[in-house]
Formats: sequence, C-alpha cells, structure tokens
Amino acid sequence: MPDVIFTGPEGRLEGRFSPPPRDRAPVAMILHPHPQAGGTMNDRITQAMYKTFVNRGFAVLRFNFRGVGRSQGVFDNGIGELSDAAAALDWVQSFHPEAQTTWIAGYSFGAWIGMQLLMRRPEIRGFISVSPPANMYDFNFLAPCPSSGILIQGVNDEVVAPNAVQKLVDKLRTQKHITIHHDEIPRANHFYENEMELLMGSVDNYLDMRLAPDSPIK
Repeated sequence: MPDVIFTGPEGRLEGRFSPPPRDRAPVAMILHPHPQAGGTMNDRITQAMYKTFVNRGFAVLRFNFRGVGRSQGVFDNGIGELSDAAAALDWVQSFHPEAQTTWIAGYSFGAWIGMQLLMRRPEIRGFISVSPPANMYDFNFLAPCPSSGILIQGVNDEVVAPNAVQKLVDKLRTQKHITIHHDEIPRANHFYENEMELLMGSVDNYLDMRLAPDSPIK
C-alpha cells in the first residue's frame, strides 16, 4: 500500500495506491467523508472498501481531498473536491491507461462527489455509494445516471435521512438502461459502528454479482 503524492488543482494531493496486479486490471477509486467532519482517507469505511477492491485484483486509489492530511489547499464545498477526484483519476490513468473498467466508491460526502464524477467520466461503469447525503445535497445532476450501482444506507442513520435516500433510489430507478440496487442495513447509524460486517457484506455481495462473468449488468 505505497504512499503516493500527485499533483492536484491546488497543489499536491496525498494518497495510498495499490498498483495494478496484472495488465488491463480494472481501476477503483475510493472517496472519503466530509473533510470538515473529520473525514480522511483513513476513515475505516473508506479503508474497508479500498481493501475489498484490492483483494479483487483492482488497481485502487484512496486519497485525501484538499486541505486534509498532507494534501494542499483548503476545503471548497465540494466544487474543488470534485476537481481533486478528477485529477486523482487522471493520475491513475496516466500510467495504467489499459484498464478494462473503472469503479468509484464513496462514503457520505465522498458518495456525493463520486456520483458527480461518474457523470463526467464515461469510463466509470459501476459505483458504490454508502450513505449518500441526499437530504443535504442536490442529486438532480443524475439526469440521466450513466451507470449502474448500489446505494447502501443505515436504517438508524442520524445524519442522512433514509427516506431521502429512498426517494433518490426511486428516482434513479425510473431511468432506462441502468440497474440500481439499494440495501438498508438494520440498526446501522451513519458510522455503521456495530454493523461493519453487514455493510461490507452488502458491498461484497454486490461486487460478486457485478463482477461475475455472467452478470446481467454490464
């Protein structure tokens, strides 16, 4: 899990990168929660998703948004952070251009940034959004959402309203040519404090389905 420093829009960005284990390995990028609420690339959910993709043979990057850890710059209310994410994906692609597919996974604020990024990057074929803050940010940019994915939500989330995520899921499911999965984790709060096993089970079950050779979702 080598430490990496690469150039972002506002200076250097700090990351952890697991290189591609083989030619044409797929790419995954993991985005962390809100910088002003203590979110970093070392958040345990961000790390768990990183490890899951590493174990599946992906080239995987997680990184600190501007102003977090050793990343330069200051928090920019999501606008600059989206630019950071685009620069991070460019960095991976610069030396691994032959990737077959690209996935994006994000938790909370990171899920919001990730879903914006997939609107800009047609190479992203799948997404995992854990607790997307649909009651705090506008997700109307997903019109239409270009790729299939899963939204995972804790039933007892005190930060992100489960009914707001349900409305987002319902809206996305009206769109053609994509398939949206939705898992609700019983008893889970926003931090999945005692429910990490169920959360990662949901992530792994979804990846098992999507990455199978005979998956109905391409």
